Amino acid sequence: MSEGSKGSSLAFGQVVIGPPGSGKTTYCHGMQEFMGRIGRKVMVVNLDPANETMPYQCAVDIAELITLPDVMENLKLGPNGGLIYCMEYLEANLDWLQEKLAAFRGHYYLFDCPGQVELYTHHDALKNVFAQLAKWNFRLAAVHLVDSHYCTDPGKFISVLCTSLSTMLHVELPHVNVLSKMDLVEQYGKLAFNLDYYTEVLDLSYLVDHLASDPFFRNYRRLNEKLVEVIEDYSLVSFVPLNVQDKESMRQVMQAVDKANGYSFGDQEHRSLEALMSAAVGADFHFTSTLAVQEKYVQSQDKAVEEEVMDL
Repeated sequence: MSEGSKGSSLAFGQVVIGPPGSGKTTYCHGMQEFMGRIGRKVMVVNLDPANETMPYQCAVDIAELITLPDVMENLKLGPNGGLIYCMEYLEANLDWLQEKLAAFRGHYYLFDCPGQVELYTHHDALKNVFAQLAKWNFRLAAVHLVDSHYCTDPGKFISVLCTSLSTMLHVELPHVNVLSKMDLVEQYGKLAFNLDYYTEVLDLSYLVDHLASDPFFRNYRRLNEKLVEVIEDYSLVSFVPLNVQDKESMRQVMQAVDKANGYSFGDQEHRSLEALMSAAVGADFHFTSTLAVQEKYVQSQDKAVEEEVMDL
């Protein structure tokens, strides 16, 4: 994997990014298990220097190079400044990363990244690391996880859309935005619209109107309209819903990422995937609430339309 070598074989993988608590580590664990079941050789690279407990099998760990607690203690930095320093230190020591990754040729790579949003919207260290990986013939897709409970709050959802768009433009990788923890979405409130409205990011004027019904946001209608215009003008942001414990949901995300980074699997993996999907539901994949949530809101919308017709 020498730099600029045209003869090096291609390597495929995902960089898993997103805000703190969005489920990045859980996603890496679930995707490692899911891909392992269909015969894909997959390894996880932990690039989060603050990640002390990892449920997955970690092949490469940035803690061997640098850790956030050490940086905070020795340089008297806070957690945000410490994370930025760690990523700059990684960028300055890419030979360490190259040597570690070279030991796993032929694998599919999952990069578990830190949760500081500024690293993906403003700072260049991780962006430069990803660019260097591309020079080493890595074909990567960014999987940007967002907690699905933001859908229950229109103001927060607009903020999430802005963050996702900014991340897509800054990171400069093929991008798959994911609404994580779909099985928990209703614990935070009811969705104002059906699930497709949020995943496909449909006409956002309805969201602005919904916000305007709140006295607090009424004074900010003009601002929200302009933010929505920016999002719709780029027309880049859409989401794939994810429940890590639902194998159909995992399959949809995996196929979206494979399409984004150009990964093409062979007949054996295809047969293994078909066998896994048709097998009796096991203990690890026993929830179907992603579909249940979607069906519920589609049905409720149809019922509302029927009631409107009856009123007329």
